[in-house]
Amino acid sequence: MESKNWIGGEWITPTGNEAVVTSPSNVEEQVGLIRYSDASHVRAAEEAARHAFSSWSRLTGAARAEHLSKMAAVLERNVDELATLASREMGKPISEMRGEVVRGINLLRYYAGEGVRAIGSVIPSADTNVLQYAKRVPLGVVGIITPWNFPVAIPIWKIAPALICGNTVIWKPADIASLTAVRMSELFAEAQLPAGVLNLVIGKGRVIGNTLLNEAALDAVSFTGSTSTGQEVAVSCARRNIKYQTEMGGKNAAIVLADADLDKAVPMIVSGAFRSAGQKCTATSRIIVERSAFEPFVEKLAAAVAALKIAPALDPAAYLGPVASRDQFTKVNEYVELARKEAEIVAETAPVASGENGYFISPLIVQGVGASHALVQEEIFGPVATLLQASDFEEAIALCNQTVFGLSASVFTSDLSKAHRFLDEAHAGMVRVNQETAGVEYQAPFGGMRLSSSHTREQGQTALDFYSQIKTCAIKHTL
Repeated sequence: MESKNWIGGEWITPTGNEAVVTSPSNVEEQVGLIRYSDASHVRAAEEAARHAFSSWSRLTGAARAEHLSKMAAVLERNVDELATLASREMGKPISEMRGEVVRGINLLRYYAGEGVRAIGSVIPSADTNVLQYAKRVPLGVVGIITPWNFPVAIPIWKIAPALICGNTVIWKPADIASLTAVRMSELFAEAQLPAGVLNLVIGKGRVIGNTLLNEAALDAVSFTGSTSTGQEVAVSCARRNIKYQTEMGGKNAAIVLADADLDKAVPMIVSGAFRSAGQKCTATSRIIVERSAFEPFVEKLAAAVAALKIAPALDPAAYLGPVASRDQFTKVNEYVELARKEAEIVAETAPVASGENGYFISPLIVQGVGASHALVQEEIFGPVATLLQASDFEEAIALCNQTVFGLSASVFTSDLSKAHRFLDEAHAGMVRVNQETAGVEYQAPFGGMRLSSSHTREQGQTALDFYSQIKTCAIKHTL
């Protein structure tokens, strides 16, 4: 498979630099070829999106909803094909990837439903014979920059609300999810999405991303990725006074109190830490355990981690696959080496079977470092988690909040009072009781506090707030 751009309803193959895509499960397996775009492709996409906006924005919400429903139907007919391509390209186990595609389908249908929901308000006027109301109108052309770790779900949870609100989109996916993005766009083309409503531009962030942010006449930008890049996005958009949202890093904590059901808590914590090889912004990377429960918890945790299966992404029995790229492999291994040098290994999964030639990193749980250590404070984005002990609930909450991030946090307890205190006192945008830190449902707002997110939320009805703007209307119907 070779990458190409989808601009103005036409498929365009760039003629510049190119790169071979190999599978992180087996670096000798070629998945396809990426052909990189340049600034001219961004300008063409901008022109196409601007032209399409005039007609797309005038459609009724019900008409736009029909297009989203068709997009969902086409994806539903191609779940296995799209999931297999994504697993080969970025290494997520096929069982997880199928679930992600289904989530994307559900997101499209959810936002199709929002197309006919009443939005707005009637406001009493101080004058007689005046009807005054507020309504939401589209922004215009939206730039969407998406990461590789959820190559289907994250693009859709940005694109779907943007489209249902009447905007048109320029989509720049992550490098190592480019082929998946192309196939998704091919499927959306099959759904007869009007030309220019969604435009795909494949390329390097320093070229395509910078052109989008600094040159293209965008009306908003939605970004998910690293904290450092997200801050650059915010600065660029603020300079141009355009709307932006940034979803960035996390250092999420799971608290285990003495009264927790350990047999139920352990599988959820393991899932939160090691599904997708820990490559989730909501992954559990800090495990804070009340001291009186520490030893029995660690015993159960170590047994669970030792039993995990790490295998190539297309193995249906794989609990986790490889990390997504050579760069990821290098970065995460630096933290693994730091852990082996400065911490105590508590639990580790057996290495992948010999003969596998991929970017596999065994899950690792460590202890013995302070709360200010790099392993506790920095986002690793890999299968490494650190244990911390707390003397009581108050210390556990303090440790949970001792981070510059604030995306997700969870507590495991049977004490209703402490559960409610945790929901109030944990400094995170998503707080959960007796659930893993990952896995927030698509109909609920997604986002964090502090350095994890900007001031808006994704998913649910709150996404519509970002992709629209309020217009106040008044009409005096009797002169």
